[in-house]
Amino acid sequence: MRRSLFTRVYKKSTDQQYESATQQSESEFNIPIGLTLKENVEIIKKKLGDPSDLIVRDITVGKNKHKCSILYLSGLADQKLVNDNILKMVQTEISQSDTNSNQSGTGQSEPNANPSEASQSEPNANPSEASQSEPNANPSGTGQSEPNANPSEANKNNPKSSQSGGTQSDPNLLETIEQHVIAITDTKKGQTLYEVINAILSGNAVFLLDGVNTVLVMGTTGYETRSIEEPQSEAVVRGPRTGFIENIDKNITLIRRELKDPNLRFDVHEVGRRSKQKVVVCSIAGIVNPDILNEVNRRIKTIDIDAAPDSGFVEQWIEDSFLSPIPQILDTERPDHVTYSVLQGKVAILVDGSPFALIAPVMLGEPLQSIEDYSQRWAIGTLLRLLRFLSIFISLFLPAIYVALTSYHPGMLPTKLAFSIAATREGVPFPSIFEALLMAVTFEILQEAGIRLPKAIGSTIGIVGGIVIGDVAVSAGIVSPAMVIITSLTAIASFTTPNYSLATGLRVLRFGLLAAASILGLYGIILVFIMMCIHIVNLKSMGVPFSSPIAPYFLGNLKNLLIRSPIITLKKRPPYLEPRDINKINDGGKSK
Repeated sequence: MRRSLFTRVYKKSTDQQYESATQQSESEFNIPIGLTLKENVEIIKKKLGDPSDLIVRDITVGKNKHKCSILYLSGLADQKLVNDNILKMVQTEISQSDTNSNQSGTGQSEPNANPSEASQSEPNANPSEASQSEPNANPSGTGQSEPNANPSEANKNNPKSSQSGGTQSDPNLLETIEQHVIAITDTKKGQTLYEVINAILSGNAVFLLDGVNTVLVMGTTGYETRSIEEPQSEAVVRGPRTGFIENIDKNITLIRRELKDPNLRFDVHEVGRRSKQKVVVCSIAGIVNPDILNEVNRRIKTIDIDAAPDSGFVEQWIEDSFLSPIPQILDTERPDHVTYSVLQGKVAILVDGSPFALIAPVMLGEPLQSIEDYSQRWAIGTLLRLLRFLSIFISLFLPAIYVALTSYHPGMLPTKLAFSIAATREGVPFPSIFEALLMAVTFEILQEAGIRLPKAIGSTIGIVGGIVIGDVAVSAGIVSPAMVIITSLTAIASFTTPNYSLATGLRVLRFGLLAAASILGLYGIILVFIMMCIHIVNLKSMGVPFSSPIAPYFLGNLKNLLIRSPIITLKKRPPYLEPRDINKINDGGKSK
């Protein structure tokens, strides 16, 4: 108890110190942009550590020689877009914009202007000097309308310019550049150093103007991304061949391409104290339950970590029971799976930098369903689902049942089968539990090696390694041939699970069942099965019971759990999600 209290106090103190340090670090960046261009650029370079990939392009534009700078990171921003749509446009078109924006501010007179009106442009101007604004004026005057006027004398009439260290720029000039010069649609303004730093690190270019404490942020993100490919973890025979990639904007485009609904909504969040990653919650207004959507958004807002490199970090943070081996949130690489789920009234979560989207809530049986089931006829889809349920039973219970029957209940076996198993085990010095654990661990090692090695080598290692090790183990008398058959059937059955997260969770349960079978036999298996049922009934996914539609019981949805009913009979959305629009389709086709 004392140690637990000390641990809690120490953890609380550590969290407070880390939080205060983070707040202090953020407060250092949350300072307003100054008026001096040179100081602003130096501060930005200092805060970023003066990196080698930071491009600072200083330019002078306009008749009044306005000083400005363009800053961006070469690896994150599209340099061609910066050169053609920003730099070239500013250098070639700023002259006219500069003249229009400074006619009222600098007291310039048109060549045919009335001398009396020109003299009114400067209240303290000498009439003889004011008359120099005419075309034939004496060049020795100091009128501001001449291009070759002395800058030092001109700055005396503008005290703000002398403070900023250069020619004072009209604040409206930045607005003119944004509206009429720069050929980029995604633009916004920033006034703090935090906004500027975050924009540069996100791949945007920033435009700073001397004498103006507002920065123009332009969307120029253009880093290299992986092309759209077929999903590797969810291969299908019939269905789209497109999969998500690491670019969240392109993933959103894939969803919009399949779901052209004006009610499609994307709620944007920022996750990660240091990574500042973009997390998007996808749903359909008018279908999704607002309570579920608000709960998902609330949990994402509570995420407080340094970075979330993959959607798995977000999944483990927002799931209801992080200790459970059963996933309460589905992960998928397929856009069609996401669109079908949000049409059901669910919520999808996209994380920038991850090709896996998250789907919540998740109900019992859904991890064993594939989106391909709805592309096949109902009889084929039903057969595939029944095969998956049978496969999950084999992969979970077959090794444990073999150990229990051979060790504790041999009388339950048919006589010929019992003699056959006893004959194959003759000469094996180890009990059946040791055989099962040895073969299970060997299979896990081979499977992990096949995943980590390159594809050309991984498949070879898996096949050759399994055959060689199995044959040698049987020849050496370490394991019996029956155990090799049991392990092979278990491995093949586990590969039929469509969801990889569920397949990995079943590995943990398989070892638990083996341990229970070695201690109590079939009674241990039954005991663990009861504990699994109790655990599943208590599980929730975003506040919705995971065991639906069995507990709570929904008769209408059982027809789409073990079997895949015909499409024309699936007229309503799952009632346990409490969607705002329960009706999915109207009567049509032959049923009408």
